[in-house]
Amino acid sequence: MRTLRHLPAALVALLTLAAAATACSDGGGAPGTYPSSGPSGTWSVQSLTVGGKTLTAPAAARVTFSPGEPYAATGNYGCNGFTAEVTPEGAAAVTVKPGPTTTMACENSEFEQAFAALFTGRLTVERRTDVLTLKTTDGSTLLMSSQPPTPDAPLTVTEWGVTSLVSGGTVSSVPAEVAGRATFTIGADGTASGSLGCNRFSARATIEGQKVTFGPLTTTRMACPGPAGELERTLTELFGSGPLTWKVRGDALTLTAADGKGVGAEAASAAE
Repeated sequence: MRTLRHLPAALVALLTLAAAATACSDGGGAPGTYPSSGPSGTWSVQSLTVGGKTLTAPAAARVTFSPGEPYAATGNYGCNGFTAEVTPEGAAAVTVKPGPTTTMACENSEFEQAFAALFTGRLTVERRTDVLTLKTTDGSTLLMSSQPPTPDAPLTVTEWGVTSLVSGGTVSSVPAEVAGRATFTIGADGTASGSLGCNRFSARATIEGQKVTFGPLTTTRMACPGPAGELERTLTELFGSGPLTWKVRGDALTLTAADGKGVGAEAASAAE
């Protein structure tokens, strides 16, 4: 691990332990609250939006506000730990002055850099029930919840319902006419099965790290005109295109091919 120069060894150790503990925890800590003096407790980061682009937060991303003298914040950008001084302005705003951080090389560097750039300076506050939103003067937002993040659903033994189609940087919803009709499950034994939106299929699936490869598909042979047929062709091509990168965040799954095409799916239920 690389650390910032000139930091006391004890502080570096503390930040390192905090980053590791947060990354491996289940979201423990006192839930976030918002008394009139400013936020307190631990808030799980859900997402941030910068320049019109929304980034989903890694499960470890969170902020713990500690009222006192001085009022402080500690937390995790998604991998690296950070500290900051906080000056609350009642319920209307807070001013954040970033402090030392760890500087490990992390997979989610885009989110970490955006989080660090956003969580500084004067931030206006919007709150409702268990949701806290911090907003910069240019309209960028940081969305947080007092509830712990939803545990990631397992890739296998989960029924996944296809909800969106991905083509490079473009994401579009599945046509309304076939919404909810394309589903698939990868069994613990590597047997994949489900519906392509019209015909049912089965195949072998091989999982290696963050890659999943589907073998040749065996399908029923009903005629599938219109949107059902188009969705079926898209999924057949995707599943047969070679190794797909998979990523699960809560109950959401993305499968992406090397050419940037892919699908988004949501967990429906655990398969027996």
